[in-house]
Amino acid sequence: MLQHIPAAARHHASPVHWLSSHFLFSFANYHDRHNMHFGPLRVFNDDVIAAKNGFPQHPHSEMEIVTLVLDGEITHRDTMGNHTGIRAGEVQRMTAGTGLAHAELNDGTQPLHLYQLWFLPGTRGLAPSYEQKDLAFLSGHRNELRPLVTGQRVLEDVVFMNSNTTVYWANLDADGEIEFKTHGQRLTFIYVKQGAVLINGTALAAHDQARIAQEDVVRLKASADTQLILIDLPAEEANY
Repeated sequence: MLQHIPAAARHHASPVHWLSSHFLFSFANYHDRHNMHFGPLRVFNDDVIAAKNGFPQHPHSEMEIVTLVLDGEITHRDTMGNHTGIRAGEVQRMTAGTGLAHAELNDGTQPLHLYQLWFLPGTRGLAPSYEQKDLAFLSGHRNELRPLVTGQRVLEDVVFMNSNTTVYWANLDADGEIEFKTHGQRLTFIYVKQGAVLINGTALAAHDQARIAQEDVVRLKASADTQLILIDLPAEEANY
């Protein structure tokens, strides 16, 4: 079963002049009780932040927060003592756990483009923690799924998080194909950054979503050079 959600169905928010955000799930002033989460994926925001602006320090708790930088650089500061820059191709994970606060700023001269994903944690009450890696996911690794963030310790050269979930990135050539094996106890979420792709026979364009359940395989075939994110999620877990 595949639910196709076109780009126009995203909620667009621009609460301040320096932020343009597309919410894929209920967030902030956008509330839809039928669009609260997909498995443990609670938030997926596609954000563009203008130069010399950003989010001042604000708190989080009991959430796994993943940030993928697509263009530009974030200046990150938090109450754990981290002060870092996160550039395009890098991935950041914060386990908010029992509580932390952080600031996310674009100190550069060009717009900053990022995806921020929040996952409901597999275990609550953890101490806050932080991880960041340059995975260069925007280039290389053609026509395959590149794992970026996971709860599976068997995978190497990835960022780890407290969720039975894996976040993949794919750079597909025109006519490139990928087959992703799953099963009925898992969910698959796909968001297309750019390009055009057939997913189990359904055509998706830039900024479209596919939410897939009760399938054994997900087949992707690009009809143009395509970049997309694919997330493998548990279908059932406590506290959703």
